[in-house]
Formats: sequence, C-alpha cells, structure tokens
Amino acid sequence: MLGPELVVVLGLAIAVTAGIADRIRVAPPVLLLVFGAGLALVPQFSDVQLPADAVLLLFLPALLYWESLTTSLREIRKNLRGIVLMGTLLVVLTAGAVAALLHLLGLPWGPAWVLGAAVAPTDATAVGALTRMLPRRNVTVLRAESLVNDGTTLVVYGIAVAVTVGTQQLTVWGVSGMLLLSYVGGVAAGLAAAWVGTLVLRRVESVVLQNLVTLLVPFVAFLGAEAVDASGVLAVVTAGIVVSQVAPKLDRAETRQQVRAFWSFLTYLLNGALFVLVGIEAMIAARALDPTELLRAGGLIAAVAVLLVVVRFAFLNAAGGTIWLVTRRTGGRPREGHRDRLVSGFAGFRGAVSLAMAVAVPRTLESGAAFPDRDLIVFVTAGVVVLTIVGQALVLPAVLRHAALPEDESVGEERRYAERTAIEEALDALPRLARTAGADRATVDRVRKDYEAHLDVIQAREEAEDDDHPALQRHDAAVALELALVQHKAATLLRLRDAEEIDDLVLRQVRAGYDAEEARLEGATPP
Repeated sequence: MLGPELVVVLGLAIAVTAGIADRIRVAPPVLLLVFGAGLALVPQFSDVQLPADAVLLLFLPALLYWESLTTSLREIRKNLRGIVLMGTLLVVLTAGAVAALLHLLGLPWGPAWVLGAAVAPTDATAVGALTRMLPRRNVTVLRAESLVNDGTTLVVYGIAVAVTVGTQQLTVWGVSGMLLLSYVGGVAAGLAAAWVGTLVLRRVESVVLQNLVTLLVPFVAFLGAEAVDASGVLAVVTAGIVVSQVAPKLDRAETRQQVRAFWSFLTYLLNGALFVLVGIEAMIAARALDPTELLRAGGLIAAVAVLLVVVRFAFLNAAGGTIWLVTRRTGGRPREGHRDRLVSGFAGFRGAVSLAMAVAVPRTLESGAAFPDRDLIVFVTAGVVVLTIVGQALVLPAVLRHAALPEDESVGEERRYAERTAIEEALDALPRLARTAGADRATVDRVRKDYEAHLDVIQAREEAEDDDHPALQRHDAAVALELALVQHKAATLLRLRDAEEIDDLVLRQVRAGYDAEEARLEGATPP
C-alpha cells in the first residue's frame, strides 16, 4: 500500500526528474521508471503492492479526461474515419498479433492476450509530450486515436483477464455482447455524467464548487460505466469532449484559470507517479524471475516492440491503399499521404495506460492460484514502454526531416483571425455598451484608442515577416513597460507588508489582481 514515505518520495522523484531530464537528454518517463526500479531496492519499498482496481480508478480517469478536454473536436470530425479505424480495428489486430507471437514463444493464450492488450494502445499523454514538433493535424489525429483505442483495448484486456481468471466463458456471442455493452454503455454513461455536470454548472456560482464539479465528472462517468460493465474509459473520453464544448459557455473566467492550472498539475503528477510506481513493480517482478526467465523476458521485449511497429506500418499502408482506391473511384481526394503514414508509423508511443493495465492484472485466479506469468507481464510491458519511448523518440526527428511535412501555420493564422474579429465586433458594439455602462465620451475615446492600437498590432503581425515592424516594436515596448510597472507595484506591496503597514490578507487580495494582470501581459506577445 502507499505510505506517507512513498508519497513524499514520489514527489521528490518527479521534481528531480523534471530538473535533470533536459540536461542529460533522456525522456522523463524513462528516468521515472529507473528511479522506481531503484526504489524497489530499498527495503521499505521492496514490497509495494498496488490494488488493481485503485490503479485504474485513480490514474486513468484523470489522465484521459484532461486529454479529451484539450483535444480538437473539429480535427476529430475531419479525420473521423482514420481515427475510428486506428482506434478500434488496429488495436484488436495489434493485440491479436502480439498474443499470437507470445503464444508461439511459449506463453499460454490467457497471459498472451492480457499482455497483447496491455501494449496495444498508444498513449495520449506520451503522444502529446513527444510529438510537439508535428503539425497540429497529425498530433490531433494521434491523440484522438489514443483516446479511442484506450476504450477498445480495455475491453479486450477485460475479456482476457476474465477468461484467464475463470469468471468469463469465451464465446462469440459473449464477446460480441461485451463489446456492444462496453461501447454503448460507456458512451451513454459519459453523456449522462456530462449532462449532470453541465446542469450543476448552470446553477452554481461559487468558483470552488465549479472546480469540484469538473473534478467529479470523469470519476462519476468512469464509475457509472463500470457499474454496468461498460467501458469507463469511453465514458471519461465522451464526458471530456462534451464538457470541452459546453463548459466554456457556462463557467467563469476565474474558474477556467483554476481548472487549467489544476488539471495540468494533477495529470503531470499522476503520470509521473504512475511511471515511478510501475518502475517499483517492474523491479519486484524482475526479482521474482530467475536469470533464464529474465533473459527470455528481454527477448520478448525486443520482439514485441518490433512487432508493434511492423503491425502499425502494415495497417497504415493497407488502410491508406484501400482508401486511395476508393476515393479515386469516387472522385474524392484522400487526406493522408505516404509522408503522414510514415510519421504516424513511428509515433505510436506506449505509456501510462499500458503500465496501468499491466499493474492492474490480479494476483490470483478464482481458484486461489497465482495469476500465470503476472510478473512477466509487468516486466515486459514496462520494457516495451521504455523501448518505444526511447527508440521511437530518437528515430522520429530523422523521420520528420525525411517526410518534410509542410509547416502548420493554421494555429497562428486562426488566432490572429479570432482576435481581429473579436476586437472589430467589440468596437462596433462600443457605443451601445458605453450607453449601458454609463461611460462618458472621454472614457469611450480612451478605450477605443486602446482597442484600435491592438488591432494595428494584429494587422502588423499578419503583414510582417519578422518583429521589425514599427507597430510591433511599439507594442512590445509597451508590454514590457506595463509588465515592469506591475512587478514594481507587487514589490511595493511586499515592502508595505514587511513594514507591517498592511496585513497579509490585504497583500493576497491586491496581489491576486496584479498576478492576473501580469499573466495577461506575459501572454500578450504570442511565440
């Protein structure tokens, strides 16, 4: 179980890793796994056991909810066909291919399917962290694939575990019913949780309560789906996508600021903690294997990692060729070319979801006997995750240079378009809003002048190829001056507090406004 010492050590591990990962040019997840393996050598942590249900409930809802909140629904719609194919059919084929290979290498069918399901899905968090150099559309497709395939693979995983443990009989109708219930029930539970959440948000004014609602939604969706034996993962993803479309119309600016900060920090901690905990479990599993089994496990890791890439490339090219033939006959034009498929083939990173499934494998069967090859499943899954993150992350930059994908300027263009349109419509509405607010002419003229200056800056960014445009230089200088003034005001507050001329409560109240102003100014110049 998790004691207070382990909680502190997890925080230290995440902090140390964040500080040294860039300096030594090693992916943070790999360092966290190594740190966890080292912890397993310490007697106090050598017998850490993670409850299977707790692993899935504590980690997956939060990690997947934030990824679904921050993905692009528009890009998902544009690329829905490929996302669905890769999130369903590719996952099942991958799990089956890995299971067949492992069975040929001597593993029983039950554990082989469990391990195949664990390593089948790509990981949305890993994709988001390791593919930032890709164009937005490619990243969105990869992340959406990861969100969909998590639901598919957990169904396969659940069937494999249930059959191996002895609680489920493997029949065509039984599996079909489980798949149907998993998808329909999962989506329904996600829609219900999102509907209840948005209903509450409409009636709650307190920022704290609004944040609490957003925290509860993914866990309510997950538990609701699990209660009817449906896919908790699909429920969380569905709820996240719905909330991402509805919540911005309901909650307040302060709520949105807190939600972004809270979820970014929470998922960062959970992802890091999971890698450390799996490192501990992997080392415990390694100690349970004799030298011959360890050597065999190393071979399985290499074989499975290679097979994952081969199956992914084969599927992408087969699907791409089929789509090309169909669209050519119908007069359409395929969205993806061979360069996109080349990059996607090397971007199938495995990560936290695979690790969570491996650790969640029960330790005993219905008969009370130990789950067959559980230690091997944990160790091989951790090894495959490390190998895909390290190997494919090293290869991906060279693949990107070879593919020479066009640069994606759409985000910057759309941001400028959004800002320009919003300011133009605000200026049109200024006289009417000024009458409503009771503002005098001098105030209206000052506000109009500020907005028109901002509009000039946006126009200059659209026209200028660099930052030498006079309007941009004036804007950057004004932002720098305002930022320096805000920081000077904050320093004055601290001096007054230290001199006991104002109370700490007053400092916090006034400083909160300065902090919001400073954050606005720091984001005034887009990268």
